[in-house]
Amino acid sequence: MALEFTDANFQTTVLDSDKLTVVDFWAEWCGPCRAIGPVIEELSKEYSGKVNVGKVNVDHNPNISVNYGITSIPAILFIKGGKVVDKQIGAVPKSMLDKKIQSHM
Repeated sequence: MALEFTDANFQTTVLDSDKLTVVDFWAEWCGPCRAIGPVIEELSKEYSGKVNVGKVNVDHNPNISVNYGITSIPAILFIKGGKVVDKQIGAVPKSMLDKKIQSHM
């Protein structure tokens, strides 16, 4: 199951993590976000223990969204060592996200 990242836990679960973290910025009202949701869940299961995969609800966690300049969703950030190493805007096939994860592991 994908992790839930919030304004309260983002520092410890994402920025302080020694693993690559995939962060999906989404909202319930966003159709493309709902479409990519199952892909995020699959990646979470496949990379369990190797990569942290989770979601940030932009409506409930505005601080993280503002900090990372999220203006379009879904937006997927790849964070390693506290820094954004890659990003993907919009819903894309799982294979594209897999490729990005592999290149940053």
